[in-house]
Amino acid sequence: MRNFKAIFRKQLLDSLKNMEIMLNFALYPFMGFLMSTFASPNFDGVPEEIQQMLAAGMPNMMMMMATMFAGMGLIPVVASIISEDIEKKSLRFLTMAGVKPMSYLLGVGAVSFFLAIFTTFAFGFIGDFGGTRELLVFVAAMLSGVIASIFLGATLGILSRSQQASTGLTMPAAVVLGFGPMLAQFNGTISRLMTPFYTQQLNAIADYFSGGPAAAPLWQSFAIIWANVIVLGIVFAVVYRKKGLAQRG
Repeated sequence: MRNFKAIFRKQLLDSLKNMEIMLNFALYPFMGFLMSTFASPNFDGVPEEIQQMLAAGMPNMMMMMATMFAGMGLIPVVASIISEDIEKKSLRFLTMAGVKPMSYLLGVGAVSFFLAIFTTFAFGFIGDFGGTRELLVFVAAMLSGVIASIFLGATLGILSRSQQASTGLTMPAAVVLGFGPMLAQFNGTISRLMTPFYTQQLNAIADYFSGGPAAAPLWQSFAIIWANVIVLGIVFAVVYRKKGLAQRG
């Protein structure tokens, strides 16, 4: 527990000093606010015919950016932190100091989760939720997706030999999980293909709240999200057991 607290404190301070990491946590809510405001059919500067078109086919911009954060924003951050420490041999010094690799990974994941809580509530503040229940459901869904992304990011970080290599591994996953749900808003085939992925279920929950004709039950969306969490957790455990960190760092 002492090692975990030390890693958490160190990684939190390092993350707060790293503008690139903090930008990932702040950019998506900011973009969601801009898109929700200026791409809204109710925005005063939009002509009436454009308003009608937007009202008919415009997806929920805030939820779209929240989904992109869960997929594109968080996975590269976690993978980059771990791969950078592997590349710089920082883990070797931590191991020599008595820090267990699992304590290190838990600390990194906990910091990412902690910062994602603030991002999630920023989305909740921006979003137009009908009441407390809707907000709490959104927060629960987002944080469940965050856990899945942390598992995936940590797995890809362990598999990477360097920070540059982690970019090559994380970008395909981030693009599919981040952009896939956005494209699914406009294409039924892509929507069906994305259904098993947790980021798509965040959009499904948004459809449920908006009363969409194809909205799935909440329990089904949460079941799929947590199925993703369990599968990615198992994959992480297998990769960690085979690859480890102590010898690589």
